[in-house]
Amino acid sequence: MHLGVSTMKPSMEDILRRGVAEVIDEAELRRMLQEGRPLRLKMGFDPSRPDLTLGHVVGLRKLRQFQELGHQVVLIVGDWTAQIGDPSGQSVTRPMLTAAEVRANAQTYLRQFFRVVDQERTEVVWQSTWFDPFTLADVIRLTSHFTVAQMLQREDFARRYQEGRPIAITEFLYPLLQAYDSVAVRADVEFGGTDQKFNILLGRDLQAIRGQRPQQVVLVPLLVGTDGRVKMSKSLGNYIAVEDPPEEMYGKVMSLPDHVIPTYFELLTDLPGEELAEVERALAAGSVNPMTLKQRLAREIVRQFHGDAGAEEAEAHFRRVFQERAVPEEAPVVRVADLPQELIVQRTDGVVVLDIVGLLVHYGLAKSKSDARRLLSQGAVEANGRRLTEPVATLERPAAIKVGKRRFLRIVE
Repeated sequence: MHLGVSTMKPSMEDILRRGVAEVIDEAELRRMLQEGRPLRLKMGFDPSRPDLTLGHVVGLRKLRQFQELGHQVVLIVGDWTAQIGDPSGQSVTRPMLTAAEVRANAQTYLRQFFRVVDQERTEVVWQSTWFDPFTLADVIRLTSHFTVAQMLQREDFARRYQEGRPIAITEFLYPLLQAYDSVAVRADVEFGGTDQKFNILLGRDLQAIRGQRPQQVVLVPLLVGTDGRVKMSKSLGNYIAVEDPPEEMYGKVMSLPDHVIPTYFELLTDLPGEELAEVERALAAGSVNPMTLKQRLAREIVRQFHGDAGAEEAEAHFRRVFQERAVPEEAPVVRVADLPQELIVQRTDGVVVLDIVGLLVHYGLAKSKSDARRLLSQGAVEANGRRLTEPVATLERPAAIKVGKRRFLRIVE
């Protein structure tokens, strides 16, 4: 089957349907779009980690489509909300950060935003612009508009409350601060993932309370991570970063489970709708090799961030390393003479018996000895194309060690 990429501007139906989980209120948003005035499109990001991921790109691509209709994007750097986190420690994805950590992470965000959205039609603002001058009276006035019962309507709060797990008072401030952002920038439309629905609707309520026209809401699906199970998250490590090198980005796409291929095509590429439907049919019928589809998907995604040359080089690298079992030229090289003595069990002409568990840990190919043993038991460790399963092994020299799909080590004389 032939897979192409559309060069046509998306239709209004594509903009409001494809890659969109829900629009609130769709009829009102359509009317506003027909008014002809530029709308202020709000989207916020908490710099909890230094990288934007393809999960963020889903929403950014939608913003770019609206920009092409002449609308203004307002990107909010959540330098206050990122510091709230989850003080109770119940949420792994919401660590508490210092102001310095937030500022450092945010600097990378400002560079990465514009790899997707048009900088000329984007306003970047920091929450601290309006929250730094906040007084205790302002905070009390803000909290007076909402009740604890309203806060407990949020799914994660409700679940933790029912299970008797702690919820810090400061966590209730998070949705209130995000809601106030909408008031501060006078947002016409707010964009976010489906997990942000409660917070965004709170923004609509607060705008009405403050005498503003309530913002419309565009919710985008949460992109499943490379594990194919839960949403892409920097905290969970199942992500593809916007600034990943071409070969790493390509390799991560190729490692995706087959069942997420259509979703990635839909949310991250301009593959025409009829061809997207054909991808789904072909996968369901088993009439296409999923590897072929993933190669196309990887090329399209890498091309967006690294251009045609980057995509071609990444594909060639993947074929050379993973399909032809070659080792990348930049792989670390260790001489036998430089190996730590505690790793060498026995050495004779041409071969060396090594403590493989210790080797993987010492050279950063495994996080710990237990991780190394797990990798061996799963068959994820190879030497010169031969799978290693025992903690001690005899290696020929030179030896090319491969762990998983992207970790390598060469041992030479």
